[in-house]
Order: sequence, then C-alpha cells, then structure tokens
Amino acid sequence: MLQEGKLYIGTSRKPDDSINKGEYLDLKFGNRHGLITGATGTGKTVTLQILAEGFSNAGVPVFCADVKGDLSGIGAIGEPKDFLLKRAEQIGLSPYDFQEFPVIFWDLYGEKGHRVRTTMSEMGPLLLSRLMNATDAQEGVLNIAFKIADEGGLPLLDLKDLQALLKYMGENASELSNQFGFISKSSLGSIQRELLILEQQGADHFFGEPALKITDIMRTTNDGRGAISVLAADKLMMNPRLYATFLLWLLSELFEELPEIGDPEKPRLVFFFDEAHLLFNDAPKVLVERVEQVVRLIRSKGVGVYFVTQNPLDVPETVLAQLGNRVQHALRAYTPREQKAVKTAADTFRPNPDFDCATVITTLGTGEALVSTLEGKGSPSVVERTLIRPPSSRLGPLTEAERQNTLNVSPVRGLYDEDFDRESAYEILAERTAKAAEAARQAEEQAAEAPSGRSRWTLPGFGDDTDEASSGRRARPRSSGYQRETIVEAALKSVARTVATQVGRAIVRGILGSLKR
Repeated sequence: MLQEGKLYIGTSRKPDDSINKGEYLDLKFGNRHGLITGATGTGKTVTLQILAEGFSNAGVPVFCADVKGDLSGIGAIGEPKDFLLKRAEQIGLSPYDFQEFPVIFWDLYGEKGHRVRTTMSEMGPLLLSRLMNATDAQEGVLNIAFKIADEGGLPLLDLKDLQALLKYMGENASELSNQFGFISKSSLGSIQRELLILEQQGADHFFGEPALKITDIMRTTNDGRGAISVLAADKLMMNPRLYATFLLWLLSELFEELPEIGDPEKPRLVFFFDEAHLLFNDAPKVLVERVEQVVRLIRSKGVGVYFVTQNPLDVPETVLAQLGNRVQHALRAYTPREQKAVKTAADTFRPNPDFDCATVITTLGTGEALVSTLEGKGSPSVVERTLIRPPSSRLGPLTEAERQNTLNVSPVRGLYDEDFDRESAYEILAERTAKAAEAARQAEEQAAEAPSGRSRWTLPGFGDDTDEASSGRRARPRSSGYQRETIVEAALKSVARTVATQVGRAIVRGILGSLKR
C-alpha cells in the first residue's frame, strides 16, 4: 500500500463496503496546506498522528501541539492491539510494521519539554495586542512603546522590560507625546494591568532568552527522518489566547525567516495547528488578514500548514480557500449551526456520484473520514469515504520516565533549559533613573552649601563689621572733631551717594514689580 513520494492515509470503500483503493497525499502537494475536522472522539488526533508519521519517514520535519497529552506516544514503538490489527487487515495494509519516531518535546513552562521562549521585540505590538485583547487606543500606545524602544536603544526582551518602559513613558508622557503622538495615561495603566494578568497566567515563562531558533524545529536525523516537535499544550490550553498567539508567532517567524524556494518535491516543514478555532475567535480583522497572508505566501517557502478543529466554520472562508488537502471526520447535526457546518463541509468537496456527502458526514464511524487531496496538476481529487490507517507508533501517551529518557537524548538538550538575562530596557532605564537621582542629590547639596560660600558685595557707607572682625582686620578709629574735606574726598562721597541711590531705586522697583506680578 506504500508508494514512493506519497503518504498513505487509508483505504476508501465502495458503496457496498468493499475495498476500493488506497488514498494518498502527494508529497509535492504537502505544502498546499490542509484541514482536519470532526466532532470530538471521531479520530482527528489519530489522523494527525499518521500524517506526522508519514511526513517524518519522508524526511520532513513536523511541528504539532499535544493538546490532550496522548500525542506523545508518537515517540514510542506501537503495540499490536486487536483493534489496530483488525483495521490493518480490513484495509489491506500488509505488512503492518510498528516503529518509534524521533521526537523533540517542547513546553512553554519547561515542565514536559524544553523551554520555548521568544522576546517582546520578536513578538511585536500586533500580536502582543492580540494576546492582551487590547483596544485600538492601547494598541496605539504599544506601537509608540516599541518605536521608543527602537529609537532609544532599549532592547525589549521580557515582561519586566516592557513594564519598565511603560513606567518611563508615564513619567514623561508630556514630552514623549509631543514627539510620538498622544500617550494616554489611562491606556498605559490598562496595559500595565493586562501585563500583570499575563504574568500571573505564566506568560513571563514565554518571554525572554534564549529565544527559540527556527532551525531547531526543522531538524532531521542521521537516518534521514524528520524530527517531530511536540509542544506540550495541556497546561497551555488553560490560557487559550497565549496558545493561539504563540502558534501564530511561530508561523510568522517561519514566514519572515525562511527564503523562497517555490514548489519543492516535498515540504521543508509541516505545521499542525490543533484547536485552530482559538486562533480566530474574536480576532480583529487585521489579525485575520495577517493569518490569511501568512497561509497564502508561506507555501512558496516550503511550509505546509494543517488546521485541526471540530467545525469547518471555525476557519474563515478566506483561509479555508487556501487549504487543498482535506480530511473530514464525522460531524453532528443537532443544531442549526451544526447543520450549516455539515452543508459547508459537503460543498467544499469535489462530489462523488456514488454518495451524498452531506448525508455520509453525519454517519461516519470512528476512524473513518471523507478524504480529498490534491493530485495531477494540483486539482482536488474526488472525495472518497475512507478508513484511516492505524498508526505505527503507540496510540496513547508516554510515561513520565519515557518522556524524561527522550529529553535526556534530545539534540537540543541544554540549549534552552536555562534562562539568560542580559542587559535590556529594564536594566538600562534603572541605571538612568539611578544616575538622575544621584545628580539631583548632588544639586541639592550644592544648593544647600551655596549661601555660606557665596561672596557678597558692599557699598561705601554699608560696612560689614562681622567680615572685618572675622578677617582679623582692625577698624580704623574715627578721629574726633571737625575736619575739612579735600576735593578728592568730596568727589568720592558724591559718587558713592549716586550709586547707592540708583541701586536702592533698582531694588525698590524689583520688589514692587514682583508684588505687582
């Protein structure tokens, strides 16, 4: 059933339930993106697992999120359980081999995998606004903050860097508003409160260094298989906005860093976005446009994006139109919205004259799906009712000991497990504040010393007995009796009286003028 250059998904059936043919995903169309949908318990996770196995064996690295914790079993060899052997026999899969796959475990919290971090600067104001559910005014302030950081040489690496910058902006709002635009102190306060909430929810684990290098999720093994990066997301799902923002950031990083390569023979990386509805729930228009842009253009960089969600209506039509490979598990149709979802899913397939898609979607069994992939020159194949193949790796989670053993031999061991806090905005602003405080203290000391050390001026007739006494000079004794003034003495006294009169008038005018003001 295995063919060169193709991934075996399962075997389709005829209307009489007899075997029809194998259903494949052509590797050269693996970067044309895909969609895996279905209600809870219909087999979406197993479909994700067998696709990840196929890409890995083809030498394509994979990144996926383990939302429920059971996808970790892809790193252990499968077990010959009865229902798996029965499915293999039913679809004609022979030989049915078991194997383990090269896995790298990641975890934002560093508990079940290697730490995953990025910096505030790499996240950017748009995604950060999404993470904080910021208003337009708050997003504007965030854009100003990043602009100030860029122009002022203030690296924004972690939460405390941005918190310190916001504090600085609040203290200098008037001056900065003149240069960068109005900075509302109420918006600053709201952002600071949101950052505090993010910190309490564990987002501080995500921001910092060393930041994740894209090349470390694009590794291959010595035997040519692609490494499968599994993100532990069971705890992360407690903060769904952080989960969605992180995966969108990762997509954006891939889009910005990878070079254009056109249409390769196989993808450079396949990215599975589980619980994809979290990305689009209440997302502003600018964010949806960003996702659409990334999905549309990242194909030419050799990256395939596969959205996994319960309902096709969870994905906007503009994004849905970009997804060429589709696996549709069973849907329920109890409510008007669910009935609409069934119709939407049925209408997106190339019809099969042997059955009605809308009817079959509601009757599919567990591990069964409608499958349509790109073929030929990139056109979608006729939809087929397909029994999904059983996985070769373990169906179920790893034990804690097995997970730890995998981490011990990981190719990225030691690269991300320790924090690194270099000088950034927080330290730079703290140093500036300390220097300003020291300068202010010195100025106050100089001002306090100034009156005693300042030289004073005197006028003739306004003697300073204290100064004369302190200088050790004796006052010349006055002679008694009348003495006739000389011409020189008279002239000097006249000049002194004139100067004293003018100075006195100036002083009076100064005093009266200050009172009038």
